[in-house]
Amino acid sequence: MQRTIDLVPGVRLWAEERGPADAPPLLLIMGASASGLAWPEEFVDALAERHHVIRYDHRDTGRSTWAFDERPYRITDLADDALAVLDAHGVGRAHVVGMSLGGMLAQLLMADHPDRVLSATLIGTRALSEAPLVHADGTRTPVADLPGPSPRMLDVLTERPAGDPGPEAALERAVELWRMLSGDELPFHAEEIRERERRVLAHAGRQDSSTAHARADSSGMLRTAALARNAVPTLVVDATADPLFPSLNAHHLAQVITAATLVEMPGMGHALPRECLRPLADAILAHTGEGRAAEA
Repeated sequence: MQRTIDLVPGVRLWAEERGPADAPPLLLIMGASASGLAWPEEFVDALAERHHVIRYDHRDTGRSTWAFDERPYRITDLADDALAVLDAHGVGRAHVVGMSLGGMLAQLLMADHPDRVLSATLIGTRALSEAPLVHADGTRTPVADLPGPSPRMLDVLTERPAGDPGPEAALERAVELWRMLSGDELPFHAEEIRERERRVLAHAGRQDSSTAHARADSSGMLRTAALARNAVPTLVVDATADPLFPSLNAHHLAQVITAATLVEMPGMGHALPRECLRPLADAILAHTGEGRAAEA
């Protein structure tokens, strides 16, 4: 079932729910500039076997309002949007799964509103913490020295074609972006991604890609102390081939968040490939207490 959620006058979010209404609620939070349809249908269906799954479009994505230039917002406001989605569905507490920027928003919810979060799963993201990574031999790596995206990756993520690229050019650009984000260890199923991106573009009703999240104020996001005293059960997914937030970031994340557990997804990049969907869903279901492993 789909619905729209009015945040403030002139700003509306699109949301969809799937799975039994009486099952434990689970909120999916996607990354920057990506709509809720970026979550693969097979993955959403797998989680919906045991959860009431809610996904939504961030502002300036999909069918939600695109109005950053008229109504600029902070990245932290996007975490408040996630709470508004839960409120609109009458959900007091939910399991939260966040990817990339969505993983950062999930950390903000864990830190600022732990009473609303039953558990958190963080995928392809980095810690909102200034604490260094401490290695087994006692040496430390400052946060500033943790590996990040290559300059070429940053260029690809931020470049925008001049003028109207046309639907086919926009589609192919999206496919090539996902090819780069997927890393080079698992097969890249280009036609599968092309079909998904066709649905994403049709869902949005437009072919341009917003730069709003890249331009939004990202200050005030550090939660070092709150994450160090976190009590929300947290699963950190180590996507071993992630070219945007390489593996060491996941280890840092699991270290600075109290109550965190690390699970490895070999070969997974900064994307959700076919080969990882069921293992990832099973890991999340076990973490939320709704999977076969938890029952056993």
